[in-house]
Amino acid sequence: MKTIDELLADGVSGKRVFVRADLNVPLADGTITDDGRIRAVVPTIKALADAGAEVVVASHLGRPKGAPDPAFSLLPVAERLAELLGTPVAFAEDTVGPAAHAAVDCLEPGQVAVIENLRFNPGETSKDDTERGEFADQLAALADVYVGDGFGAVHRKHASVYDLPARLPHYAGYLIAREVGVLKKLTDDVKRPYVVVLGGAKVSDKLAVIDELLGKADRLLIGGGMAYTFLKAQGHEVGISLLQEDQIPAVKEYMERAEKNGVELVLPVDVLVSPEFPDLKTKAPSEHTVVDADKIPADQEGLDIGPRTRELYASKLGDAETVFWNGPMGVFEHPDYAEGTKAVAQALVDSDGFSVVGGGDSAAAVRTLGFDENAFGHISTGGGASLEYLEGKTLPGLAALED
Repeated sequence: MKTIDELLADGVSGKRVFVRADLNVPLADGTITDDGRIRAVVPTIKALADAGAEVVVASHLGRPKGAPDPAFSLLPVAERLAELLGTPVAFAEDTVGPAAHAAVDCLEPGQVAVIENLRFNPGETSKDDTERGEFADQLAALADVYVGDGFGAVHRKHASVYDLPARLPHYAGYLIAREVGVLKKLTDDVKRPYVVVLGGAKVSDKLAVIDELLGKADRLLIGGGMAYTFLKAQGHEVGISLLQEDQIPAVKEYMERAEKNGVELVLPVDVLVSPEFPDLKTKAPSEHTVVDADKIPADQEGLDIGPRTRELYASKLGDAETVFWNGPMGVFEHPDYAEGTKAVAQALVDSDGFSVVGGGDSAAAVRTLGFDENAFGHISTGGGASLEYLEGKTLPGLAALED
């Protein structure tokens, strides 16, 4: 795929450049709680603006139902982007209507505009090729060139990600180029030992990547809610912990394959349990105890890996040359259940190997828990996209950027 450096070398002064970013940041009462995805696309936007381009930035935010919804407006994002760029950023209150065209028409070389949430238009996410294509045509009318830099959306076959690049000269931005380069280090020429840490709520979300990694990774460390399906598959009581009964046969098969392939599959040896889920708003202290992973009481719920598991996982990460981590080890949003996730993050920081934090809740945890982002090899902006890449899937947004 062509990169933004090639576009800049050809000259962009006076050209309208459509940048498809991923500005899908978390909001609380209209306030951005984690601006990592905005900061990640700033280098691309700034390089284009500094070269004299008229930059039109577009993104989705949340899951509005194909119609305007103030709760999902990109206005707070545009305001934060202006702060990061140190320059005014125009904001259009629609996607392809009069406001968008007016904002774009007023741009001078070096200026930036953000158009409203792409998902306010049903054509963005439509499964109908014609409807999606019509929206892509409307977006194409806003610009001369397309730059794809929304890595967190490249696994979606959406109008602005998949259809629009076919209608304009297209290039990959700095973020996408960096993300793909990092993921190739996890798939093409991996330095070993290669250790993968998987957590999060549902084992079903990770089955495909586990299937692929059983032939590539040296160790798989399992935590989070998904660990309890593994423990149940071993015949252990898991109480009222998160459990996907229907996935137990697949999990058993994967554990057998791991043993056959010489892949070390490591499960928690102890867990923090509580009779009820903690209050994540007040963060009030939560009643909990530490029990062996095979002795979870029937009326208790596992909410984090225990202290012995933290030490075990840190030891399994100590000699790693390559690490990929996706998914927290517990309910990290509550201080009583953050230590497992914190221990994994610290082990990655302490490791001399190349560490990749696979976006989503893992990236949020790193920032929430106060770690220096520069202490990790790479923090991805796309958890879902990273997983699908590692699964070996073709990602529509990357395929669309190929020549």
